[in-house]
Amino acid sequence: HAAPLPSTPVQHQHRPTSSSHSPHMPMAPPPLLPLSALLLLLLTAASHASAKPVQTQSLLATPLSPDRVSAPSELARDDDTNVFAAAEDAVAGTVRFRVVHRDDFSKNATAAELLAHRLERDEKRAARLSAAAGAANGTRRGGGGVVAPVVSGLAQGSGEYFTKIGVGTPATPALMVLDTGSDVVWLQCAPCRRCYEQSGQVFDPRRSRSYGAVGCAAPLCRRLDSGGCDLRRSACLYQVAYGDGSVTAGDFATETLTFAGGARVARVALGCGHDNEGLFVAAAGLLGLGRGSLSFPTQISRRYGRSFSYCLVDRTSSANSASRSSTVTFGSGALGSTVASSFTPMVKNPRMETFYYVQLIGISVGGARVPGVANSDLRLDPSSGRGGVIVDSGTSVTRLARAAYSALRDAFRGAAAGLRLSPGGFSLFDTCYDLSGRKVVKVPTVSMHFAGGAEAALPPENYLIPVDSKGTFCFAFAGTDGGVSIIGNIQQQGFRVVFDGDGQRVAFVPKGC
Repeated sequence: HAAPLPSTPVQHQHRPTSSSHSPHMPMAPPPLLPLSALLLLLLTAASHASAKPVQTQSLLATPLSPDRVSAPSELARDDDTNVFAAAEDAVAGTVRFRVVHRDDFSKNATAAELLAHRLERDEKRAARLSAAAGAANGTRRGGGGVVAPVVSGLAQGSGEYFTKIGVGTPATPALMVLDTGSDVVWLQCAPCRRCYEQSGQVFDPRRSRSYGAVGCAAPLCRRLDSGGCDLRRSACLYQVAYGDGSVTAGDFATETLTFAGGARVARVALGCGHDNEGLFVAAAGLLGLGRGSLSFPTQISRRYGRSFSYCLVDRTSSANSASRSSTVTFGSGALGSTVASSFTPMVKNPRMETFYYVQLIGISVGGARVPGVANSDLRLDPSSGRGGVIVDSGTSVTRLARAAYSALRDAFRGAAAGLRLSPGGFSLFDTCYDLSGRKVVKVPTVSMHFAGGAEAALPPENYLIPVDSKGTFCFAFAGTDGGVSIIGNIQQQGFRVVFDGDGQRVAFVPKGC
């Protein structure tokens, strides 16, 4: 450190010195540092003192298994004798069901193949959500609740999560995709004009005592974005098309749904699809969990309120731990003991009522805020409906507006300078590392910061994921030019994600499974 410089020259006294100096010659004064050099020295010292070490956490670097797997999920089995037999959940006004990942239904596939399919589907879904968010779109509190299990899997390759419910009276078990990015509830129905192969029996409305057709003039029919009318039968028709080319069409009707634990909800409006094709492998249909008027949470809100939560287990959990299933919960039990500080307000997009928008205000890497992740890049423009950040269960990889992603990626690369970069990237990932031969690796922390003070500190497996059996791990974020940023399910794993529709807020509860 530089010693403080005196403001006036010091008078040096004549003292006896060693034999090399004349006793009558004064000592030379110390040289004065130029002011600019002194300032530089002080600034350097200050920056070294204030530079914080990069915060890290330990990643268990387990590569993908090279083995082919066929591990049918419990929910894929046809033994449903006890699924809908019991009474409603012990928490009054709560329904809970188990959830599984689509890959749990795969047959004879490697983890790498499943990942490749998943990323391919992911591109299409992200494009569909971006297109929908940019386009103009034309959706009361009561006690109660519903719970179903949610399961994660790598075997079918879609990144969607499934749950099993009962449809009709008597109840036909149906495996349904959970989707926060859409509203309409639908399932395949007999007789089929075109049906894809599904797990379990196709629902036949002719055998259900509680099935009710919806007329063309009914208010329910008018709430459909793309409804129609079969004039001969005066029957309301629905059609839903997805960005990946999948489509379902048929009769719009009402039906009784039954949940694990025996809770029953009557007169839920749903599409009974006689003409279905696309990438809906295994599932019987889709449970729309969006914010619109026809979504499942909105329809059951009189009995259960408009709150639900889910917990998505690690996408590879099915390979190593059959016991790790997760659940989706509707009703008063959905909030649980979530503390207020975990919540961030929902943001409304007047041009797209379905999606759950939140305000992401920053991201930290290694304990330091990334300066280039600017609120302006992630803010929703209410007038155009573009921009903003949505939380989505059906997208796997989090996508950020291009400028924000570039800043995040560069910050992570800088903080992870000790890791060996793998050249060339992988699929949509441009930042990958060669961790071959390493068991445990220290990696920089990553946290997402939301309006209202909420924070999601991600576990390392939520942002560095294995992509092959050789030890290549990739930074599981991507950039997008599509307008809307998306927080995907890889980043949500292990959190209980709470959608409090009554309070218009979202929470990310760590270790909530």
